[in-house]
Amino acid sequence: MSDLDIKASTERPTFSGGRMRPVTSTIISIIFAALTASGCATGGRPYEVTLMQAPEVYDKGNIDPFVDNDPIGREACPEILYATDRAPAAPDDKLYAYYSNRRGHVVRLGVADIEFGYDESTTWEEARRVSLLKNRTQDYPLKVASVEEFGPLARTIRPFDEDIEASEVPGDLFIAEIDRRLARSASKDVYIYVHGYKVDFENPLLVASELWHFLGYHGAFIAYSWPTTAKRLAYFSDIENARASARALRQLVVYISEKSQADRIHILGYSAGTRLVSRLLADIGLLSYGLSDEEVRRRIKLGHVILSGSDLDRAIVGGYILDGALRAPASVTIYASNTDKALGVSRFVFSRHRAGQLGDISDIGPSALGFFRNTDKLRLIDVSNAEGSRNGNGHAYFRASPWVSSDILVTLLYDLAPADRGLVWSDSMPVWTFPDDYTKRMLDALTAYNPDLFPDTD
Repeated sequence: MSDLDIKASTERPTFSGGRMRPVTSTIISIIFAALTASGCATGGRPYEVTLMQAPEVYDKGNIDPFVDNDPIGREACPEILYATDRAPAAPDDKLYAYYSNRRGHVVRLGVADIEFGYDESTTWEEARRVSLLKNRTQDYPLKVASVEEFGPLARTIRPFDEDIEASEVPGDLFIAEIDRRLARSASKDVYIYVHGYKVDFENPLLVASELWHFLGYHGAFIAYSWPTTAKRLAYFSDIENARASARALRQLVVYISEKSQADRIHILGYSAGTRLVSRLLADIGLLSYGLSDEEVRRRIKLGHVILSGSDLDRAIVGGYILDGALRAPASVTIYASNTDKALGVSRFVFSRHRAGQLGDISDIGPSALGFFRNTDKLRLIDVSNAEGSRNGNGHAYFRASPWVSSDILVTLLYDLAPADRGLVWSDSMPVWTFPDDYTKRMLDALTAYNPDLFPDTD
């Protein structure tokens, strides 16, 4: 049965073995209604998102990510790299412009042009100016203007994939584009964004573009677009696709590690996308059996791995850690909240705590507490009190909260540990928290780290 068949049978169910009991029908209706209010889409019309609020690190005007860093040119539109295992859209497809919601089984590589604003008169020079404003007078949309596919990554083509030519050219072109971006940037790092459920192909390209924008276009940024459908009732088929796509993501990361000039590869996974990222880490740990940790890190250049709003069974994450998920990355950060309504629905559906929830974590025993205190690589951060973290359904806080987005960017740009970027260790739980005076603590921490960031500060 295809994904389309599954969605059709979900939306218009038929029953041949008796009637559905009213209470069961009511529960299912409640679940789907809740999912309707708590999807993982990042907002905006199809193929368009509104530019996120500036991260707190830029609020006071002390730091300008674009000063002395102009890797793409003042008037140039950013070209975001992408990788996807979605199936290409058919020439006569009326729903999808580039790639569909179906599995494509191979990883296809390419680059996309991104437009800013409502018309062509809005320049990216203006984008640099208005994007740093705390209180903007209007919203600014991001849109995909065009897409150029290089072709499928040869090593992801399976023996039973028909009519797909295995060529090294697409991979070579992709690596050349990565290295070209690294050569013009002070940072030699690659960043990968992995989206959540219920979005079309274009969404992760746009979110990756704004994240790269606020990184000052340092390094090379890649949007990984796995097969999801912009319908809320597609949740269960999407999470099945997440399992299928985890292998493809691993192949991409290994390929970039082997072929590019990147020093490190950072990954930001969101919501259901954390299923791919977590499985990637566990697989690398298992496949590296017999190698020293130093050899694993040399071969797989993983830097900081960030899981935001993780819609994954907490026990599964624990199992992945036991399988070696912490061996390769420099750190694994799990942002969690006790006000995330989307994960509240997911917990109800699966009857299991999600990794992105805090829940009953305060009840953990002394052994578990000691593990968190003594494992520097694993960082659990409570965002419940961060400014803007409860906006909407409290799920997309990595974009909605200027404090959380600031913490993410400071981690990626300056490689600072939680205590060195303004966070505070909780006395009651083994988590880092955002204090009420986070902005001052964060700026003070950055001043101590590098006084040159604030040349006008006495």
